[in-house]
Amino acid sequence: MAGPPISSGAVATGGGGAVSYRPALALLASLFFMWGFITVLNDILIPHLKAVFDLNYTQSLLIQFVWFIAYGVASFPAAKLIERIGYKKSMVVGLLIMAVGALGFVPASQLASYGFFLTALFVLATGITLLQVAANPYVAVIGPPESASFRLNLVQAFNSLGTFVAPTFGAMLILSRSASGTSEGGTTQLSAAQRLADAQSVQMPYILIAGVLVVIAVTIALFKLPQLGSATNRIAADERRRHSLFQHRNLVFGVPAIGLYVLAEICVGSLLISFIQQPQIANLSAADASGYLTLLWGGMMVGRFVGAAIMRYIAPEKLLAFNALVAFVLVMTAVLFTGHIAMWALVLVGLFHSIMFPTIFTLGIKGLGPLTEEGSGLLIMAIAGGALATVQAWIADHHGLSISFLVPAACELYVLFYAVWGSRPTNAFPDSAAQETAA
Repeated sequence: MAGPPISSGAVATGGGGAVSYRPALALLASLFFMWGFITVLNDILIPHLKAVFDLNYTQSLLIQFVWFIAYGVASFPAAKLIERIGYKKSMVVGLLIMAVGALGFVPASQLASYGFFLTALFVLATGITLLQVAANPYVAVIGPPESASFRLNLVQAFNSLGTFVAPTFGAMLILSRSASGTSEGGTTQLSAAQRLADAQSVQMPYILIAGVLVVIAVTIALFKLPQLGSATNRIAADERRRHSLFQHRNLVFGVPAIGLYVLAEICVGSLLISFIQQPQIANLSAADASGYLTLLWGGMMVGRFVGAAIMRYIAPEKLLAFNALVAFVLVMTAVLFTGHIAMWALVLVGLFHSIMFPTIFTLGIKGLGPLTEEGSGLLIMAIAGGALATVQAWIADHHGLSISFLVPAACELYVLFYAVWGSRPTNAFPDSAAQETAA
């Protein structure tokens, strides 16, 4: 598919020479924060709406299915929009679409309609897809290519800051204010009045979110983002025909690596509260269990800051392999054990998931040269792999919640394979060649 017009060796320019990209990165960090914050609120919504609408695991994880299928549906139009109106305007449009989706929670809660909630979530995810398609490759190429993994891990750390804050926000303003959220084990039968009140408890949080999104959109609209250099220009069609994405092993194996990593992340985060609520694990209420969700995403935040620093000394693929191996062991511990051992093993997975997405992304586009625009678009589109979390939900409904975590365990093994072998570039374009036309 077509992607935004970028190249792995691009540098920021303005006027007649190179300009600092640090102020732009600082502003873009707010985008990473907000989409991390909003995405992880889904982990609060899943047990909340499961109780409100009396859903099984498969039905409740339609939240994640709708959310991540938006990446598959909206990535191509998003790339085309960026090509037409540019990065800056696309980011503003993405934020405004997200605000509309957040405000959709008001009529959804008033009508107590699960279908309306899913529609509002799809709109929200469409806006985030536009931001992802624009911001991830923009951050990767706005500075020196040799520090792309460091740079993307650094701003992704602010994404993790959002994921760290979101569970506490959701627990305080949604779960702790609902009858379903404060019942131990999540087994309380709700009356019709309680269901309506619980459904409406999401209104205030999402109205606040919509307001913040509009403020950020206005800020970005008024901010002068640096332009990418001429190396970011789309190559001519006749030249493009001489190159093939399938000649680049790191991209071919990187696309499923992104999809399966996102699936693993969503499987662990979405069902952590339900996992902890089980009598054989911790037998907690959803509100209390959400504190451990905060620790899961907090581990990811810490891991990204630490990982960004470590990558100055250790090759990204080596760190990725280590993290994938440890994450596999932790998930299998949760499958095979019960009690606090299983609970803490699953919570610790976040620490080792931390550097996976930005590292796979930068390894995937490494050496693509004039094909970077299409490669980055495919990698963002692969985020739709998170929609397959419904597979784990089906297993949980039919074979038990603990055994269903074999799904993310298998994903960790693929990421390990990618780090060890699949990420090695083939037919790579030299970075210097990509930079020759940048001025």
